[in-house]
Amino acid sequence: MDRLLRIAFEKLIRVGNLRVSTAGGSTFTFGDGTGRPVAIRFTTRAAEGRVLIDPELRFGEAYMDGGVVVEQGSIADFLDLTVKNLNGVQPNAWSRLLRRLRSLSRRVFQGNTLWRERRNSVHHYNIDYRIHRLFLDSDLQYSCAYFENSDASLDDAQLAKKRHIAAKLLLRPGLKVLDIGSGWGGLGLDLAQNSKVSVVGINLSDEQVRIAQQRAAAEGLSCEFRIQDYRKVAEKFDRIVSVGMFEHVGKRYYDAFFRKCYDLLVDDGIMLLHTIGRWNGPSDTNAWVWRYIFPGGYTPNAKCVRA
Repeated sequence: MDRLLRIAFEKLIRVGNLRVSTAGGSTFTFGDGTGRPVAIRFTTRAAEGRVLIDPELRFGEAYMDGGVVVEQGSIADFLDLTVKNLNGVQPNAWSRLLRRLRSLSRRVFQGNTLWRERRNSVHHYNIDYRIHRLFLDSDLQYSCAYFENSDASLDDAQLAKKRHIAAKLLLRPGLKVLDIGSGWGGLGLDLAQNSKVSVVGINLSDEQVRIAQQRAAAEGLSCEFRIQDYRKVAEKFDRIVSVGMFEHVGKRYYDAFFRKCYDLLVDDGIMLLHTIGRWNGPSDTNAWVWRYIFPGGYTPNAKCVRA
């Protein structure tokens, strides 16, 4: 097992400074010695075997259950080092086969149907919002902030993002706005308060909708927040905005999503879609992220979005 681990890490880590200790007591050093030193240790042979067979999924699981511990640096340091080296490594035949099988399984068995989309949303967002308070701004904006200068705080940048979105939507008082994936309600409430529009926010997380409804009632704003899938909306809207939700649609459903949005807009309506994308070519979501963080998620490639 030690020899196989050594071969695997030698192929992967060419730049940086990584020390790997095995469950059997062997220690190996990889990389060119540059950068911050990082050290990990496998605590069981079982973890070593699983990581060798399926590193994309099993390394994260091994870290979660204690099969791998970080002895120097942090898990973020290890991931940063790994990603830097992955760019220069071609996957072997076994890795390519495993990815093809996963991709096929997702297409056949794991499409974002109405039931599955609801389950996926609950998995990620129906957790105590106090956890999100630890790393989000005060308005609980769960998407890319817009830093207008290097001195801007996270709150400043999220406020600038909302203002930027409002300007692009060309809002005026009295318009009816649909917010697809309305989160904890911050964007919709901001648009209603500052642009004097009425907002319907739809979301599949009852925890988020509950908080958004409480905020709307407390502020007395013209915002209605619903637990509803975009495919079930029937009204017409002057504007549609969707921020950080498109990553949950799934590439199989892009056509259905845009057709539905087209049907929901009035003839001279405007839609703004804000999504996170990838610069490299189309690629399936990482197996560990898919299982534990964003089941059903897919980050679009820039070429795909333009098409």
